[in-house]
Amino acid sequence: MTSDGPALLVVDDNEDNRYTLLRRLKREGHENVDVAENGQEALDLLGRQPYDLVLLDIMMPVLNGYETLERMKSDMRLRSIPVIMISAVDQIESVVRCIEAGAEDYLPKPFNTAILRARIHASLEKKRLRDQEAGYMKQIEVEKKRADDLLHATLPAAAVHELKSTNSVRPRQFEDVAVLFCDIVGFTTYCNNNSAETVVSHLQDLVCAFEDIATQNGLEKIKTIGDAFMATAGLLHHVESPAKASVRTGLEMIDAVAEHPSGWEIRIGIHMGPLVGGVIGQKNYAFDIWGDTVNIAARIVDHADPGTVLVSEAVWRNLQDAFDGKSKGMVELKGRGSHELIECACSR
Repeated sequence: MTSDGPALLVVDDNEDNRYTLLRRLKREGHENVDVAENGQEALDLLGRQPYDLVLLDIMMPVLNGYETLERMKSDMRLRSIPVIMISAVDQIESVVRCIEAGAEDYLPKPFNTAILRARIHASLEKKRLRDQEAGYMKQIEVEKKRADDLLHATLPAAAVHELKSTNSVRPRQFEDVAVLFCDIVGFTTYCNNNSAETVVSHLQDLVCAFEDIATQNGLEKIKTIGDAFMATAGLLHHVESPAKASVRTGLEMIDAVAEHPSGWEIRIGIHMGPLVGGVIGQKNYAFDIWGDTVNIAARIVDHADPGTVLVSEAVWRNLQDAFDGKSKGMVELKGRGSHELIECACSR
């Protein structure tokens, strides 16, 4: 078989019939044609290589045309291949049986060459359109997955589910949410002293590691802002203890940075309380959170020492002795008054 043009398979036990049909097909410009002497031989060929059309006789030894057609249409790999029955059996019952079994068309022998040409062209065109439609559907699925991946990269999973179900994410008030801010120490200086490729590569590695750690502990990444990483616990899905989950996440993030080749250090600030959350934007969706809880968490991280997790008293009283703590006393947070801040460590 050559590689040019549609691939045809002629199935007939009579050598003269095969020769006549093969010669006629070549005159019509079909060079890509194989032949089989019976249904079983045809099925073997169909299992080894793709065909665009089968011209199938009925009365054959080993496996007749009816049985061959039925096996093709029951095989999910072969059922889309159009089949034209060409047979001296021209009783109406035979025609009906073949059409009902899935044959594309039925031509009696001796066949009219003009009609044969038209039926072959119509069958190949239908298959081309079906293949094109299948290709479009596959592309749609690829694009749909890409869109889903982008949504999941932009929004928390629960927000994606709500957006796809209702075409919106209802803004709402949330209670007792832990907000974690992570900041890379000396990031601006590092950017000035290293190539853009190095900076982005290291930041990408670290953010991916942070995302995995947050997910494993039940947190939801909200966004990154430059070198800052923000996540929440207890926002869109239940977490047994948002405070514990957040501190554990922070400590594991610090451990991850210690093993990172960039040599960076990070500091973590955590506060918890009520906040407002929702999706903003029309073309580029973004899930965001607002309120004093967010603002205080953002200010706490500024007071954390490198390599430490610093939490508010509101977080500490929800830890239930799960971690060791060292108070830094009352600290003035810009625009938010004085708050007692506690540095957390793993309990002994």
